[in-house]
This record gives sequence, structure tokens and C-alpha cells, in this order.
Amino acid sequence: MIAYVEGRLLEAGENSCVLVTAGGVGYEVYLPGHTLSHLPGKGGEVRLFTCTVVREDALELFGFDTWDERETFLILTSINRVGSRTAMAVLTVFRPDDLRRLTAEEDALSLTRVPGIGKKTAQQLLLELKYKLKQDGLPAPAGKPGRAGGVLADAVAGLVNLGYEEDDAVAVLKKVLADEPDLDVGGALRAALKALARARQ
Repeated sequence: MIAYVEGRLLEAGENSCVLVTAGGVGYEVYLPGHTLSHLPGKGGEVRLFTCTVVREDALELFGFDTWDERETFLILTSINRVGSRTAMAVLTVFRPDDLRRLTAEEDALSLTRVPGIGKKTAQQLLLELKYKLKQDGLPAPAGKPGRAGGVLADAVAGLVNLGYEEDDAVAVLKKVLADEPDLDVGGALRAALKALARARQ
């Protein structure tokens, strides 16, 4: 995987730029909007952390100002139904620290500012980020826990008390709350128990 590129700017487009390295190789790199807007003029030096994404029909390179932003891109693309383009759209609107703040504040509404992300997708994204940001070692800021986070934590504790493994409890409850984000603790527990019972049949 290509993780870092530096070179001179040859061209800049709407979503990407072309960098030419000292060895004469030109790379097209897709960038978040804020990075594109701060590129130097043609011939200027550019240094980017990068992530290589391989698809069936293409091999694409995505570039970032910081390692933190690159790691956040990887976290976003690890979420179900969030592809590279959606992740870049998120990072065009929000920096990594913004996402940590939104996660801590359970602010799903702000995520709907990203083109293509509706209310339900925003709620699911927020629920996933609450755990993935922490699991990948990115420090989430302290903040008042929101309703969705409190329901999930309390419901997980309830299932663990009933004898279920914590990992299994988290997995089933994340799916339940993604489908029905307005459930209270009791409703989430009932839905999770039904899902667990179906899985055993």
C-alpha cells in the first residue's frame, strides 16, 4: 500500500490532483475539499499521507494532510455501506476532531450536512463511530453521553447480566439500534433477545 507521496503539483481538478515525484512518476490523488482548496500553484511542493483503495475496476489513491485524517478515513470506510467517496465527503465537511466532538455529543443531525447522508444513515454512522474511534486508538473527547450511547451501554450491560458475551451483545444491539434508533433500554433489550433467539434456531 502506498502510504505517503510527495512531489510537485502538475494539475489540480475538482476532486483530485496529479503529483509528479522526483522519479518522474505521476500519481492522481483524490483529496478532501479543504485540502484541494489549499494546494499550492502548479509546480509547488505537496506532501500527503495516502491510502490505496483497490476495487474490481480501479486502483485509487486518496490523500490527506495528516496521519490522523488518513486513519479516520480508514475507520469510516470500515463501516458498512460507507465507501471511499462517502468517507471523503464526510472529511470534506468535518475534520477528525469535529467527528470526535459530534460522536461525544451524539449529534447525528450535523452529519446530515454531508451530501448523501440522511437521518437514518447519520444515526447508524454515529453509533458505529462511537466504538470504532475508540477501538482504533483515536481519543474521543469527554462529553455528556447522549441518549443512543446510554441506551446501548445499558442494554449491553443487561445482556451481559443475562449471561451473554459482551461482544455478541454489542454486535446484536448495534444492529437493533441502527434499525430502530429511538428504542429505549427495555425496547432494545426485547428486540435483541428476539434476534438472539432467531439466531439460535
